[in-house]
Amino acid sequence: MSITLDHTPFPALDLRRPAVTRTTYVSAAAQPAAPLRLTGRGRAVIVAVALAVITTLAIVFGSAVAATDSASEPGIVTTVTVQPGQTLWSIAAEARPNADIRSTVDEIVKLNALEDGASLPIGSTLAVPVQD
Repeated sequence: MSITLDHTPFPALDLRRPAVTRTTYVSAAAQPAAPLRLTGRGRAVIVAVALAVITTLAIVFGSAVAATDSASEPGIVTTVTVQPGQTLWSIAAEARPNADIRSTVDEIVKLNALEDGASLPIGSTLAVPVQD
C-alpha cells in the first residue's frame, strides 16, 4: 500500500480582512429631507381652499353687518310692561294709532331684538316708539 501526498500549498489567509463583511443600512430619518415642491395642480387646490374659506367667512359674518344708505332718525321711545293677553299687534296699535301697525310692530321687534314668532313673556319691559 502506498500513500501519495499532495504537496500543494494552501492559499495564504489574509488576517487583516474579516472573512464576513457587514452591510450597514442608513435609515431614511437620518437622511436630509428633500425640499417640498408644489405642482400646478397643488397650487390650484390651495387657492381654491383659501377662496372657499374666505367666501364662507364672508357669508357667515358679512350678513351680520349690513350697511344702508338711509340713516335712521332717532324717535321718541317709551317703555311698556307686557300685560296678560297683550300682543305686539295690540301694543303697536296703542302706541301709534294713526300709523301703519305693521311698520310699528317691525320697529318694536328691532328695538328689542325679539325673535320672529316668539311669544311675549308677561311682565317683560319693551321699548316702544310713540307717536311722531
